[in-house]
Amino acid sequence: MDSEILRLAKSAPPVASPDAELVAFYRQHRLSLVRFAVLLVGDQETAEDVVQDVFARLHSMWRPGVTTIAYVRTCVLNGSRSVLRRRAVALRRVEPVAGLADSAETAALIGESRREVLRALARLPRRQREALVMRHYLDLSDAEIAEAMRVRQSTVRSMTARALARLLRELEDNA
Repeated sequence: MDSEILRLAKSAPPVASPDAELVAFYRQHRLSLVRFAVLLVGDQETAEDVVQDVFARLHSMWRPGVTTIAYVRTCVLNGSRSVLRRRAVALRRVEPVAGLADSAETAALIGESRREVLRALARLPRRQREALVMRHYLDLSDAEIAEAMRVRQSTVRSMTARALARLLRELEDNA
């Protein structure tokens, strides 16, 4: 009898723990979520912190098969918004410092044209920037963007069109 149970236990597929599934989910989606957050907050270190905070909070409420990438994207979007709000408050309390530049590593990694696009993207209003990033970077549908931003699909379409027109104007003005 014991040998039969032992044989069955060895032949049974391993059962993944919820923690193992969360780790697999993290490994699968981390890079795209960090890239998404970089486009929203403007720097990689903060974006990595936002994504890490989201996964840390997810750990206690992780439900395999129930928690979706759409939900996690919404959490990253909200985390990015919080970071931007905190930055805005901090900037109101200090004097601006002229001549701040990217680090040498960042400057070497990002070409001038990409920096121009990122600067123009950063000048867009927050909601337009979010809609544009979700549409063209994440390739989300109007319905998915509307769900993440909690607006109607028609609002997503108009925000995206306005954002794209403004972004093109910004890039032409700087050319």
